[in-house]
Amino acid sequence: MKKFLKYKLCFPRFVIFLAGISVVAIFLASGCSTAGPANNTPSSSSSTALAAKTPSEPVSDARNTPIVRAAKAVGPAIVGITNKAVARDWFNNQVEVNQGVGSGVIFKSDGYIVTNNHVIDGAKEITVSLADGRSLPGKLVGSDPVTDIAVVKIDATDLPVAKFGNSDDIMVGEPAIAIGNPMGLEFQGSVTAGVISALNRTLDIGEGRVKLLQTDAAINPGNSGGALVNADGLVIGINSAKLAANGVEGMGFAIPINTVQPIIDQLIANGRVSRPYLGVGIFDKDTAAKNGYLLNIDKGVYVAQVAENGSAAAAGIQRGDIIVKIDDKDINNVNDLRDAISAHKINDKVSLVIIRNGESITVSAVLQEMPSQSQ
Repeated sequence: MKKFLKYKLCFPRFVIFLAGISVVAIFLASGCSTAGPANNTPSSSSSTALAAKTPSEPVSDARNTPIVRAAKAVGPAIVGITNKAVARDWFNNQVEVNQGVGSGVIFKSDGYIVTNNHVIDGAKEITVSLADGRSLPGKLVGSDPVTDIAVVKIDATDLPVAKFGNSDDIMVGEPAIAIGNPMGLEFQGSVTAGVISALNRTLDIGEGRVKLLQTDAAINPGNSGGALVNADGLVIGINSAKLAANGVEGMGFAIPINTVQPIIDQLIANGRVSRPYLGVGIFDKDTAAKNGYLLNIDKGVYVAQVAENGSAAAAGIQRGDIIVKIDDKDINNVNDLRDAISAHKINDKVSLVIIRNGESITVSAVLQEMPSQSQ
């Protein structure tokens, strides 16, 4: 029986299958559910659940755990994000449809919210549901499909704010608390707890490969864009994906907050993210095979296309060259080259070793800014 790896994207709804791997699925933990009131306002039971309650008696240290304190600190800054897109009915008329509900984290008191790109992807209208029961229209500030991060702005002030921590200091085994809206606004502000299971897990999310935090805190559809919080009540990640398969539980993933912060800074400043760009279309053995080609090389990546006026063209790189090194780093597949370039900044000079007609040549290239249509 042929086995498959399944990526389920719920904004919009479609499924991609890649052959040759055991039956598992990586679900972007987006708002696939239609759970929750149709008017995007939490029901009375939901609002009651969200309201902070003051215990009638002093709370013991046994009850007032780090999880309780983290939920109190970050919970009010977690929002629901409803994505409304345009579809066509049987008569070819445009109609608005809810694509689902995701989550977001307020990080500035004047209404700036970080969420996942796939939560707002394709949205004609964005509605933000606050923990206090209000629903406000949201405006997309900018998005980055490569890291699956987006920033939304609402017109409000004096909002509760979540504080960011340092995801580089995280230890495997320390507590991890996920806060978001699994299955829609009916379950808004749900808190689940576990531990950090692993660091630097690399998965293909959206258009790029992202290093993620792995946790066994329950992450379900609707949690996307919500917060992964440490025991000090600091946000250490933005929840993004769940690995699901028969017999597999407790494998959720979050984008580290140290990866998120420079992205949201650029999105606020420019509406997009600027990245260095070499300007080549390349194949390795695996990608060539997927496209029906047989690539007969022992090492390196084959240059199939050189962008006109790009960095590679200016350096003299030609179609048919084989790139084997960048700054003394061996390049043997597409991801090697992508990682080597992303480690640099725009206008950095890089040294490349290429093989042309059996001869080794060293050239230098100055990295340009990636064209916006290529991001």
